[in-house]
Amino acid sequence: MKFRLWRRRLSVSAPRMAVRSSTPWPLRWLLGAVVLGFSGALALWAFEFGKEIAGLDRNAKQELDVLRAEAGELREALTSAQSVANTSESLLTAEKAAQEQLVLQIRQLEADNATLRNDLGFFERLIPGSGTGDLNIRGLQVERLGPGQLKWQVLLIQAAKNAPDFKGQLEITFSGTSAGQPWTQKQAPQPQSISFKGYLRQEGILDVSPQTVVKTVTAKIYQGREVKTLYTIKL
Repeated sequence: MKFRLWRRRLSVSAPRMAVRSSTPWPLRWLLGAVVLGFSGALALWAFEFGKEIAGLDRNAKQELDVLRAEAGELREALTSAQSVANTSESLLTAEKAAQEQLVLQIRQLEADNATLRNDLGFFERLIPGSGTGDLNIRGLQVERLGPGQLKWQVLLIQAAKNAPDFKGQLEITFSGTSAGQPWTQKQAPQPQSISFKGYLRQEGILDVSPQTVVKTVTAKIYQGREVKTLYTIKL
């Protein structure tokens, strides 16, 4: 029986045997890493050697230096262009501000010119005034701004040279008809206090009904209870 078992183990029909290494797995990983590293180094050497044989790296350093120099020049050109652009933008901003200021000045001059024209027209339309002595009323005017508004203007002048300051009251009275009935209205419930030397220009706006028709306007200058001068115009 033992002989048969021993013969079966030596024959083809004997059971297969597996031979396993007793090397530890950390050592096997280390050996694998060494083999992979060696293979990578060998591949890199072959690649570099191939480029050297082909002549690809002969002028690479010189070309790299040229490219770096050109990049520096371009960087300097970009900095200079950016500086010029910033200067131009500052000049444009200053010019725009100057133009806006000039436009404001022109508008102010136009407004002043319109005021001067209005004053000139007012003085050009002056007519010989009423009054005696050193105080006169000149240029009493009334114009209709709209259906319910009247604008009045009057100029007071001291005719005497080196006349003292005048203090008194001004009263403007409007007369006419309203809805077919006699109508009278003053520019204010009480005479307006005035004080001037040389001349004084006064103006105001009176609200009236659309049916009102103004026929006469009278300006009176009081000093205390005394009427110093008066002037009436017909419309």
